[in-house]
Amino acid sequence: MKVVVGISRIFVAVLFIISGLIKLNDPVGFSFKLEEYFSQGVLDLPFLMPYALALSIFMVIVEVLLGVMLLSGFKSKLTVWSLLAMIVFFTFLTFYSAYFNKVTDCGCFGDAIKLTPWESFTKDIILLVLIVILLLGMKYIKPIFGKRTNWLLILLTLLVSILFANHVLNHLPSKDFRPYKINVNIEEGMSIPEDAPKAIFEYAWKFKTANGEEIYTTNGDYPTVDGEFIDVETTEIQEGYEPPIHDFTIERNGEDYATSLLQENKLVMVIAYDVAKSNFDAFKEVKEVTDKALRKGYKVVGMSASSDAYKDQLIKDYRLEFDFYFTDETALKTIVRSNPAILVLEKGTIKQKVHYNDLDDLEFN
Repeated sequence: MKVVVGISRIFVAVLFIISGLIKLNDPVGFSFKLEEYFSQGVLDLPFLMPYALALSIFMVIVEVLLGVMLLSGFKSKLTVWSLLAMIVFFTFLTFYSAYFNKVTDCGCFGDAIKLTPWESFTKDIILLVLIVILLLGMKYIKPIFGKRTNWLLILLTLLVSILFANHVLNHLPSKDFRPYKINVNIEEGMSIPEDAPKAIFEYAWKFKTANGEEIYTTNGDYPTVDGEFIDVETTEIQEGYEPPIHDFTIERNGEDYATSLLQENKLVMVIAYDVAKSNFDAFKEVKEVTDKALRKGYKVVGMSASSDAYKDQLIKDYRLEFDFYFTDETALKTIVRSNPAILVLEKGTIKQKVHYNDLDDLEFN
């Protein structure tokens, strides 16, 4: 039992620390995932949505702290019971997501490791079993260090976590795991290889025949049946290849300009996924930066999911010298974790990407 508890202790602690640090690298992204859970049609808790970012930071820091506390053996009773409460909560969420197909990615490891809902639920069940083992064998969880050292370790972990969270919130994630990272070509990210696996569907055709209602299953062909067609049910039995970038458009007046704009040698994108939630003070510097880019021969476009009224008012208030296009809000949130933010592209390849606090870092050749 002592060996089993020891192995479980290390596995659970390391997994919680890694999972927490990955999400701590991108707390804004995790807050978007919480908003998805809180939305109508999922948990229907819209009153929690304004607190999604604060909750995401709190949860990931607690996750890291509990992992460190378990590894060091500090306050084992509090640690194990807290881990149990957390994993029970996560298991409920992942089961709910998987069974009702509500949230297709739990965000357990941010964008670094994508898990399907059932994979996430399986992972949580394994962790739940391991934590129950820790609960039953709590007497074998001994502190590695003395009391003072353990307190210093926990306080240092808390301080580093807070400082790291503050840094990535005021700049951008230190490690970008998303498909729009620097040096990625957007058009290449949208392409589908010729040999990519295609989706396979199974069709269950229902007919009324002389023998009553009968079902004929095919992979697409309409069956030759002596009877009256009633209904057909389609089931995807094998997923096809989905490119890393699959929802990127730059629309204006119903026309998609993505292909032409991604051929520009010098392109600047000003991204504000929701103008109403933007940091408006930043647009004073956005004005200066984009005017400089225009003088250097860059094409400048704005990208937002907001209404034309919001975008037109923003252009008027800050005397912006570029037009805004429409892009899906989820895509814009994926591209960059700042509102507003600026990207510099060369023939569709992202060369620079900055938070509104780092606009001074932009370089225009």
